Amino acid sequence: MYLGLDVGTSGLRALLSDEGGNVIGVADASYGVSHPHTGWSEQDPQDWITACETAVAALRSAHPGALAQLRGIGLSGHMHGATLLDSDGKVLRPCILWNDTRSAAEAAVLDGTDGVRDLSGNIVFPGFTAPKLAWVKAHEPEIFQRIAKVLLPKDYVRYWLTGEFISDMSDSAGTSWLDVGARDWSSQLLEASGMRRDQMPELVEGSAPGGTLRDALRQDWGIRAAVVVAGGGGDNAVAACGAGCFREGEGFVSLGTSGVLLAAKGHYRPDPASAVHTFCHAVPQTWYQMGVILAATDCLNWLSRTLGQTPATLAERLPSRIEKPSSITFLPYLSGERTPHNDASIRASFVGLDIGDGPAEMTQAVMEGVAFALRDCLEALKGTQTDLTRLLAVGGGTQSPYWVETLATVLGIPLDLPDKGEFGAALGAARLAMAATGADLASVMTAPPTSHTIDPRPELAEAFDASYDRYRALYPKMKELMT
Repeated sequence: MYLGLDVGTSGLRALLSDEGGNVIGVADASYGVSHPHTGWSEQDPQDWITACETAVAALRSAHPGALAQLRGIGLSGHMHGATLLDSDGKVLRPCILWNDTRSAAEAAVLDGTDGVRDLSGNIVFPGFTAPKLAWVKAHEPEIFQRIAKVLLPKDYVRYWLTGEFISDMSDSAGTSWLDVGARDWSSQLLEASGMRRDQMPELVEGSAPGGTLRDALRQDWGIRAAVVVAGGGGDNAVAACGAGCFREGEGFVSLGTSGVLLAAKGHYRPDPASAVHTFCHAVPQTWYQMGVILAATDCLNWLSRTLGQTPATLAERLPSRIEKPSSITFLPYLSGERTPHNDASIRASFVGLDIGDGPAEMTQAVMEGVAFALRDCLEALKGTQTDLTRLLAVGGGTQSPYWVETLATVLGIPLDLPDKGEFGAALGAARLAMAATGADLASVMTAPPTSHTIDPRPELAEAFDASYDRYRALYPKMKELMT
């Protein structure tokens, strides 16, 4: 049996799988996020441990015999978080999360430092880990002086599971401390933010062993033999493993809280200026590139709260098939934007609202705005010689046929919708556990069965292209008005 643990922003998911990839059981445990100041986003690392204990206890209660046969654990986690430990392994302060923007000034300084983009392969975004440490150095110097180790969220869970300081290349690629081409820590990048190599964990590939479950936990959980903990990876890389996306030309688009358009790459060819993320994959000698938008279904959730109607009710106001683009343009920058603008200060707007417009028209505009933002990501990826002929579509937003057809038409790419079932990061983590105990990568990293495919509407392509051009023209105008 194999256990996949996905440390998400709002909760932890534990998935128990057999060696054939069949899901035996799933358990979830939630926790909160603290926002003590504007732009701040923090979490207590103990919440991850408590959630893990809760989820594993639920699996043990429901499937005691299966859990007793556990051979491997894989880890996935939200990226970029700064978990700071002292020399005794104690947490020094709450973890600063991926969506925390307090270090925008420090990120700009690091991004402008010679060699940083070249070595890291990426823009230094405010959400990345290195600028967070530069912020701590400037604003919490007494804490900075006590830092012995910096761990990413899933790796703090690993530390609790194994007692070892280990990370993997895919998660570490989002720190701005990793030489992403060489797949190793860079002394030059570390020095740029005042850090040292001894403060970093050991690095392993995501599909390689990355520690062994502590005997005390193994006995508490009723497990009979030694358990390998795989290197694991950052959430998007591990989700790609769950979706069977690790070969050149394979990719997925995610309509989740944020939006992601990801393509697996068999070579390293970064393009930082495009604001495309270029990271190591969770499997050896493989990378991935992705465009990221900060708000996808979050935009519909915001509209839902504003109008006092559930997201499902808003989506049901639209027909099952698209007819024409909206006359309203929505810029989905509720929390700023990453790809392609790298702009933490830009904000969302509706342009072209009419007195006769209501919830249905606003919902259509929101869905189109998110689709246009993901088209921005696709255009940026094209600059890295990425050729995607079809994509797997995942995330909560795919429950709306209207939204999926809009996205397929805006991207000009067929979107495959998977059958219902588990295929996300928790399953990907379990698959990495299988690989770490000897399973062949190609045999376990398979794509989920396709339920059906949504094709683009070529007769509407010209109209949507014109709407996209209008959308693109609005960003610089809004930026000028806001500065």
